[in-house]
Amino acid sequence: MTLESAELPKLGWREWLALPSLNIPRIKAKIDTGARTSALHTFYIDPYKKGKEHWIMFNIHPDQHHTDTVIECHAQVKDLRMVTDSGGHKSRRYVIETNLLLGASLITAELTLTNRDNMKFRMLLGRTATRGRYIIDPGASYLQGKPDSTVFEITQNSMLEQRN
Repeated sequence: MTLESAELPKLGWREWLALPSLNIPRIKAKIDTGARTSALHTFYIDPYKKGKEHWIMFNIHPDQHHTDTVIECHAQVKDLRMVTDSGGHKSRRYVIETNLLLGASLITAELTLTNRDNMKFRMLLGRTATRGRYIIDPGASYLQGKPDSTVFEITQNSMLEQRN
């Protein structure tokens, strides 16, 4: 272990995080070092244009046990990519870039949008988002705790001010 890696925060194999730009205060994510990209469960995807920019509206169920809870999200499209899932199936997915609040850290990550209804976790956090930022402890869970609602609100307000 290097001195640099000893100073990095630890993540368990599953963690709570927040997506302030998407108005998602809390979502469970599987930390998946086998996945290169991160993925977010979405349904009802509707692309649109805002001026000359490509945007996307999508809905999510942040909690897999409560499908009556729906959050409508809007994000600028970064890319449309072919992604191979763990079963070897390829599909074209929208890619967005957004902020993640994980413990005390606010990071930016790319997320592919896909329907994960049949999966246990609504989100996968892949190795590209965690590389060089965290040490993964596969025997632990929720080392970063639940996102703090006050920090979530401050982050949301700060991002709104930057947009205006």
